[in-house]
Amino acid sequence: MDIAFIVTPLLLLFVVLAAVWLDRWSVPVIAVALGAGILFGSDVLGLWHFDDMVLTHHVANIALVFILFQGGFGTKRSDFKAVAWPAGGLATWGVLLTAAATLGTLWGLLGWPFERACLLAAITSSTDAAATFSILRRQSLPPKLASTIEIESAANDPMAVLLTVVAVQSFAHGQTQWLLVILTFVWKFSVGPLVGWVLGRGALWLFNRLRPQDRAHYYVLLLGVVLLTYGLAECAQASGMLAVFVCGCVMGNHPFVHRQGVANFSAALAAIVNIGMFLMMGLLVFPHQWSGVWLDGVVLFLVLALVARPIAVALGLLGMPFAWKKKVFIAWAGLRGAVPIVLATYPAAYGLPDSQDIFNLVFFAVLLSVLVQGSSLGIVGRALGLSAHARPKPPYRLELLAMAETDLDLVVVDLPGPLGIAGPLVRDLELPPDALVILVTRRERALSPRGHTQLEGGDQVTVLAHAADEETIRQALVAPFRPPADS
Repeated sequence: MDIAFIVTPLLLLFVVLAAVWLDRWSVPVIAVALGAGILFGSDVLGLWHFDDMVLTHHVANIALVFILFQGGFGTKRSDFKAVAWPAGGLATWGVLLTAAATLGTLWGLLGWPFERACLLAAITSSTDAAATFSILRRQSLPPKLASTIEIESAANDPMAVLLTVVAVQSFAHGQTQWLLVILTFVWKFSVGPLVGWVLGRGALWLFNRLRPQDRAHYYVLLLGVVLLTYGLAECAQASGMLAVFVCGCVMGNHPFVHRQGVANFSAALAAIVNIGMFLMMGLLVFPHQWSGVWLDGVVLFLVLALVARPIAVALGLLGMPFAWKKKVFIAWAGLRGAVPIVLATYPAAYGLPDSQDIFNLVFFAVLLSVLVQGSSLGIVGRALGLSAHARPKPPYRLELLAMAETDLDLVVVDLPGPLGIAGPLVRDLELPPDALVILVTRRERALSPRGHTQLEGGDQVTVLAHAADEETIRQALVAPFRPPADS
């Protein structure tokens, strides 16, 4: 056990250092974590022998709870409304279409055994939010396109979890009662969101009524809310994963006491469990076992990337206002990641035969997806004329940690270019009466604004104001940089 206290911190340090160095090549941190787990595991350096798939299954389930909550917390209602139909569709029937196309190709065309093909189709049917977010943030995409991909990847995991559970339980219990499966499906997808909505609203009430002196108590409250939401939904035989996602959506789209601190804590927790989960999965992999499955793993990746995902996108977005270039980009942006690997532990947890091969196949396909699709997503976007390198994030940022109810918030606006072009003076801005410009970030400098401070193109401006005035403030800051209508 003592070796764990040496290897674990070394693994974490290695992942962070390697991720920072590999960031220039758009290599996602989850790929680094997977590689670190494999490197430190039994087959390479042999520093840590780990082969407990059942333990990994339970730990990964807990990790997914917090990852999906954060996915919901970061999904803005305004963004979702703008792309609700395409993103919501891809997150639900798009997953079903992906699974159906994968099953049809593997079983119908390639002749793979039905049980293996069915399990693989369900397990790999969703895209990965963590990988998608970490890669798309480097690109400057049209807002509707970016929102569609991001919201789909954040919202499609519950459907894949449900498909996998239904498939695994069907094969584990023998004869499938399809009426019961359909009723279970409807129950999970109706009661799960209801539990999440009720507990999300209850959490808002609780956060706004309590006044603990220690801010850490808010984080303990959040842990309790998230775990209770999952636990109650699962006890009701509903979808706990969908419940925590909806709970996150409810809390993320309403003001409450210490919201910014809770948001930071939730994001940090999701990042920690995400990296930890992939490290554990990397340790669980024995590369020498790939000798018998690597070719099938390549086939599975190609079927997902070049057949199933394009079919799902083409049919799922049929009749919607997306140009063919955007559909091609959405199809290539269907990265696989954390959820398929977690779901690949389900067959072993239920004692199904061939479970180790299924896990290795999924792991190998996910690794190819992250490396091939993830590393080339920016290239594909630029080749299609859809993306450019995103503007670097400024090194300075303020946060409002409110310990009482307030409608004040920090509005952060990135001024358009060209970089350095002269803009208005702060005192000449037509801002709402109670709005106050409190920080201007200009490349590597942080400026304390005064009335005579002149804004420039490319600046990031932080304004303290009432939340309801956000759109007015954005218009007032951006408008002076727009060219005249007759130019």
